[in-house]
Amino acid sequence: MGNRCINFIRSTVIILITTLLLQGCASSKFQDNDPDLEDQPEQSEQLPEDTDIPDISGQPREDESENDAENDRGQDEADTSEERNDPEPIDLELVKPNEAGRIMVVMFHNFIEEYKKGDKLYTMTFDAFRELLDTLYVSGYRLISLNDYLNGHIDVPAGCIPMIFTFDDGTAGQFSFIEENGELRVNPKSAVGIMEEFSRVCPDFGLEGTFYVNLGNQTFGKTGTLQQRLQYLIDKGFEIGNHTYSHINLKTEAKTAEIIQKEIGGNQKRMYELVPGYAFTTFSLPYGQPSKELVQYVIRGEYEGIAYENKAIMEVGWDPAQSPFSVRFDPLSTHRVRSPGIEPVDQDLNWWLRNMKRSNEFVSDGDPNKVTVPESYADLVDQDRLGGRELVIY
Repeated sequence: MGNRCINFIRSTVIILITTLLLQGCASSKFQDNDPDLEDQPEQSEQLPEDTDIPDISGQPREDESENDAENDRGQDEADTSEERNDPEPIDLELVKPNEAGRIMVVMFHNFIEEYKKGDKLYTMTFDAFRELLDTLYVSGYRLISLNDYLNGHIDVPAGCIPMIFTFDDGTAGQFSFIEENGELRVNPKSAVGIMEEFSRVCPDFGLEGTFYVNLGNQTFGKTGTLQQRLQYLIDKGFEIGNHTYSHINLKTEAKTAEIIQKEIGGNQKRMYELVPGYAFTTFSLPYGQPSKELVQYVIRGEYEGIAYENKAIMEVGWDPAQSPFSVRFDPLSTHRVRSPGIEPVDQDLNWWLRNMKRSNEFVSDGDPNKVTVPESYADLVDQDRLGGRELVIY
């Protein structure tokens, strides 16, 4: 795959690569400027509003900065205290940063060797995934962690576009071990294996992702222990999120608060048994949300003395997420874009790559201590979410 990445880049976008070397990602994905995204069709998986629970209406919440889990481990806040050299000044008119633009949070499920009859949505081949990584890299996308996104710590080169990978269900195609000469190693025929190899060739692309697991089901294959598989991902810097214990249908099967808390809290309890101290802080909805009256138990609850609290909830995908600096940012209703499958559909990742204009996307200014936006986006910036960062409007 490494040779493919290099050959693909050299043979198809030599001019772009020359520009990238000189300007970071400043000139990738050139498109005409547009105002904001056109309205996209709504779907039923959104969490409903409820005045008795934390605001999930799409507006920023006053207590967002205090909503992190108190555990010492798990998906902790990014440490932004490290000393770093100030980035070189950029030509704003060339780079055209827009840190109030949209960010694609991609939702992956199944990965297979080749398509079989019946494989449609949410399934892609390993070869297609390799090609996707090439395309994203050349187009100026760079991976960041979900936790860094939620905390507004977006540190990618000027002109680059951050992207987030999420993986639901803990399938073997996402990650598994194989055994060779008595030792465990990552299966090269898995999404993680492919990402690791790609990262060795293109390290600046990033090696990030959040895996949403159901620990009551078979998780990441059978080779090695479940504890070993989870610990490997954590040690590599990947994040693990809650997807319920058994992948229950929250819309049709979760009829009581007790059922929801058993599924979400029970998954957290099992995680503590496998990786002591690792607290889930984000949740991916299986099949959508429960009734309005029970939504509060998706956000927080308790099961057998184990408390949980989710600072972000992933929706079933259809459009890009809001900037963490936007007045429209709502972590409890984080929109995702579904991965490509054998049958192209509107609003999947390939559709957005073709149709989303650069001017609508979060284009980095290269400085995580600044938030830079064009004047047309200034009204979308939530001043309360800047967290001490300097706001630059041009």
